[in-house]
Amino acid sequence: MTTPEFDLVIRGGRLVDGTGGSSRTADVAVRDGLVVAVGRVGGAGAQEIDADGAVVSPGFVDIHTHYDGQATWDDRLQPSSWHGVTTVVAGNCGVGFAPVRPDHRDRLIALMEGIEDIPETALHAGISWDWQSFPEYLDALENRPRDIDLGTQVPHAALRVNVMADRALAGALATGEDIVAMSRIAREAVEAGALGFSTSRTINHKSLAGDITPSYDAGGDELVAISREIGRTGSGVLQYVTDFDDVEVDMRLIRQMVQASGRPLSVSLVQNPKNDVYREVLAGIERANEDGLPVRAQVAPRAVGLVMGLQCTLHPFMANVHWRKIAHLPVSEQARAMADPEFKRAVLAASDDHGMEQRAGMWAVRRFELMFELGDPPNYEPGREDSLAARAERVGRSPLELAYDVLLQDEGRGLIYVPALNYSSGNLDAVHEMLTHPYTLPGLSDGGAHVGTICDASFPTTLLQHWVRDRDGERLPLEFVISRQARQTAEAVGLHDRGVLAPGYKADINVIDLVNLRLGPPEVRYDLPTGKPRLLQRTHGYLHTVVSGVETYRNGEATGELPGRLVRGAKHGPAAPVS
Repeated sequence: MTTPEFDLVIRGGRLVDGTGGSSRTADVAVRDGLVVAVGRVGGAGAQEIDADGAVVSPGFVDIHTHYDGQATWDDRLQPSSWHGVTTVVAGNCGVGFAPVRPDHRDRLIALMEGIEDIPETALHAGISWDWQSFPEYLDALENRPRDIDLGTQVPHAALRVNVMADRALAGALATGEDIVAMSRIAREAVEAGALGFSTSRTINHKSLAGDITPSYDAGGDELVAISREIGRTGSGVLQYVTDFDDVEVDMRLIRQMVQASGRPLSVSLVQNPKNDVYREVLAGIERANEDGLPVRAQVAPRAVGLVMGLQCTLHPFMANVHWRKIAHLPVSEQARAMADPEFKRAVLAASDDHGMEQRAGMWAVRRFELMFELGDPPNYEPGREDSLAARAERVGRSPLELAYDVLLQDEGRGLIYVPALNYSSGNLDAVHEMLTHPYTLPGLSDGGAHVGTICDASFPTTLLQHWVRDRDGERLPLEFVISRQARQTAEAVGLHDRGVLAPGYKADINVIDLVNLRLGPPEVRYDLPTGKPRLLQRTHGYLHTVVSGVETYRNGEATGELPGRLVRGAKHGPAAPVS
């Protein structure tokens, strides 16, 4: 019996190789986890995939996730791995779980719970704490195989708490000694394989107790010093999130960090109705690049939207004093109680300002002009005429009553979508502008986080389904989207061995039925540690996903293979491919 020449051959697909060049019909051959031939492949593979009629692309690289906790207890980084993602980067927004002293663990969990909406009980039950230093954390991550590759960054909040303890939580400025210690630890983390350093300067990042993230009050001298020390490694990237209350001030600090380090920096960017300065930020990023400073913006492929439901963290009745009488019940029992006409009348009657407990986030749960029923398939670019407020006005009902009825659908599993950011004009035109800017990258999916309020790990599928295939209005070329979500995101975090289908590159591959690609609605599963709920979102149309030459998902279902590994930075990872 003849030994196959290759481990895997994918034949006859529409190859979109990640370079941005035109697609073409070609075969892809894989051996020992690498692409070894592209074009007409004559030799046989131990596994053969017929890709006729399908798109063959590199695996996607999601550079903005929060799998810091989940990666320590879960071998499947879902939902990202359902959406063609083969590499994720965690440790964003300055929050994470290393470095850590034993008496600081609860503080880091409280920050992650408040900032990233991951239940504290799940984190306490799931995290093993087999580490204190960041190199030890990387070793712990490396010990668990996964369905996809994982890289991470050293987070500023954890770094500050590790060095400054209570002073960091109190918002104190770092002393010179503190700065030297943080800079040293950050450098050691990057030398051990951290992909970079992340920080947050947004007022929105708080614990549930209202404590603002420790990195918020860090002085510019502290950030510049840490950046400079990381720069001495010759590796690593910088990740930055801010409110852009003063674009000039933020851009000045961004430039100083890049100048001090010589390392690339990416900053989160959205269209914010309270502070609509995204064009001003993009102009500042253009000027930085003209001056030789590698700065990019991470942008979202759709609105950053809240998902509301009886199973979720938020919904329009969460503070209603009458509804709260049943808040402790399972959702199915809540739905049965809410179906009673008398109970409904009582809840609606108690929904004026006098019948509402005042809670954080109430602005979101009362903005009916921004609320949309999230059906199947979900519509992420609804018209204003489809809002609950507009629909209610047309039929002569209150929007609150309509919201009540939506939540009761499917035995209490009905969902409401609130596009909070990137939707100021009632469409995604601003997103198109940001996605196509020469100095932006797709990001901000927050995979693994906001498990009760946001379900955006499906962003890569939105790029294909909505922006390439379905949108009414300006669409994006398939080759452009694949290049941005694969090669350019990989290179942005220093991973030059993936994101392209060419000989010598890592064999991370998707085979996609683009014609029938379809997002399902978000759904709640109670599968976090201690049975806590999280929002997940499946999709149909990913025929095969391959990581390091091994098929991990077939028609959306796991094959059982776990070839994913920890990815360390450029000084520690595999060499760049040789063409």
